[in-house]
Amino acid sequence: MNFPLSISDVSLWLAVMAIILLVTSELLSSSTGYSRNIVVERERLRLVALGLGTGFMITVIMRVFQPF
Repeated sequence: MNFPLSISDVSLWLAVMAIILLVTSELLSSSTGYSRNIVVERERLRLVALGLGTGFMITVIMRVFQPF
């Protein structure tokens, strides 16, 4: 059974999601007035974003060492 996504597709998805979550967490932590009404655990959001960034780096390393 073939996996429908390639390593490049997964890598791109991880990179985009990590960027979106990091930007969101930074915007929530920088704005003080509006962010009090939003109930989001900022540290967990940042940890998930860093985990996705780490997953992106792992897929990049996998592509570097993958034979052609």
